[in-house]
Amino acid sequence: MKHAPDLEAWLSLNLIDGLGDESIRRLLIAFGSPAAILSAHMRALERIVKKPVAQRISQGAEQHKIAAVFRWLEDPVNAVITLADSDYPAQLLNIDAPPPLLYFKGRRELLQRPALAVVGSRNATPQGLSNAEAFSEAASSAGLCIISGMALGIDTAAHQGGLRGLASSIAVVGTGLDIVYPAKNHPLAHRLAKEGALISEFPLGTPAIGRNFPRRNRIISGMSHGCLVVEAALQSGSLITARQALEQGREVMAIPGSIHSPLSKGCHALIKQGAKLVENTQDILDELNHLPLTRYESSAAAKEFSVTKPAENTVLLKHLGYDVVDIDTLCSRSGLTAEVVSAMLLTLELDGQISSLPGGCYQRIQSM
Repeated sequence: MKHAPDLEAWLSLNLIDGLGDESIRRLLIAFGSPAAILSAHMRALERIVKKPVAQRISQGAEQHKIAAVFRWLEDPVNAVITLADSDYPAQLLNIDAPPPLLYFKGRRELLQRPALAVVGSRNATPQGLSNAEAFSEAASSAGLCIISGMALGIDTAAHQGGLRGLASSIAVVGTGLDIVYPAKNHPLAHRLAKEGALISEFPLGTPAIGRNFPRRNRIISGMSHGCLVVEAALQSGSLITARQALEQGREVMAIPGSIHSPLSKGCHALIKQGAKLVENTQDILDELNHLPLTRYESSAAAKEFSVTKPAENTVLLKHLGYDVVDIDTLCSRSGLTAEVVSAMLLTLELDGQISSLPGGCYQRIQSM
């Protein structure tokens, strides 16, 4: 496979320990190209970076690491995209210290599509998962590529919904692209590589290190035109993504939930701070109405996705409402015996209308 003539120099910079994005940016401004940086005199390098880093630049990256990347690139689905490439994501160029190099797997044409970040809790409620999947499918069918982080919970549901829509989905991961994390998402990663895309700024072989995940969040928001938070506790990492999106000038949106749910607190805090309250897909499209979206005809696009769809006229669902409740509360509200309520709950759960939660509690699932 033919590669850009300066790809080896880009890779060498990317693989030098201690050389961060901001330092590479300043070096590129000073020297003009990766090859010129690598051949620069030590004294010239030390004017921009510390001496130990300058020494490592002069030595260059270990050749076996560069060779491993070129072997990885033998698979045509894999690519390395640099700041010098024409299909480097345009949105990322507008953030502070954009990653000089992206490891990529999948469909490159997705990089230039208008995009929506969809993020939220790893420990999402059944309703949150349903919302994330449904809103992502509808937004994808409306022309927005769905970007998330491939974590369990809301991220996974967002990717699944995005892949069902025709604008697809991109996962920005916090490991090397030769590692799937979490391992449970192997099938999802395989599908994204085939039908969507995966991106990482981290070299091959980079394991799941905690500090890398907040770092990758700036790419999730940076590649997107807007960020939708589905469920988030007050200390959630999703709020970091939302804050970065705001700093990057992106639209921030949030889906409200029960005042009693800890996973609604983060969304409510964002809304209080000025985030757009989202009840249906049109709210998202209204917020991003400046984008040239290509709408796709599909069964998903024909649906009205809304968290305020009227409830079914059943007695127990009426008493269940939309909060998390236990059987004793339902018995008190409905006047029915525990035996009758338990039987009705089992039927509703088998029908997919409610979900059982830890502690003997139940939550209604609003179908989209």
